[in-house]
Amino acid sequence: MGKLYIVPTPIGNLKDITFRAIEVLKEVDIILAEDTRTSGKLLKHFEISTPMQSHHMHNEHKTVESLVQKLKAGTTIALISDAGTPAISDPGFLLTRACIENNIEVECLPGATAFVPALVNSGLPNDKFVFEGFLPVKKGRQTRLLFLAEETRTIIFYESPHKLIKTLTNFCEYFGEDRPVSVSRELTKLYEETIRGSAKEVLEYYTNKPPKGEIVICVGGKK
Repeated sequence: MGKLYIVPTPIGNLKDITFRAIEVLKEVDIILAEDTRTSGKLLKHFEISTPMQSHHMHNEHKTVESLVQKLKAGTTIALISDAGTPAISDPGFLLTRACIENNIEVECLPGATAFVPALVNSGLPNDKFVFEGFLPVKKGRQTRLLFLAEETRTIIFYESPHKLIKTLTNFCEYFGEDRPVSVSRELTKLYEETIRGSAKEVLEYYTNKPPKGEIVICVGGKK
């Protein structure tokens, strides 16, 4: 019986990879990568020559069964995403669940993920929090926002730069303009920044300064 390793990769700064992650990626038989071109640069940087196979949201339903068969036959596999910990708003859940159902060992390495540093440096309560990931784009968005408006714990969202203004506007509408918000952008990278304030203040900031890069939003819970 083989084994599946879930391996976090840096969210920006390559120095954030762990020694153990490099070791596992060198020793497994196959690396499943969300985008082989993106991961290829990472593997080249750390001189990892393990063969890669594409595994992303568009093909994971079709490939899970064949991957389980390979694991049953003794193949060791590492799963990585473009950045951060796989299965957190990225592919990985379906394969992990299938391995567990088939009594195949799964080991998840600790490592980089974007929402933890964003939450910690937000200054918002972090003893209890809710991870929402990406909001629905259209269908179900209003229903979800109405539900979350009553949430008393800190709420964490992922968002793309071209949808940030819309999302912050929604927060003003559904949560109130005074709700505390922290937006972390380009974490671990050269132009990393965190903007904190009320929903209205943060909306005004990014209306005047259009954002770029990967974004994590932390919103204070209802009081």
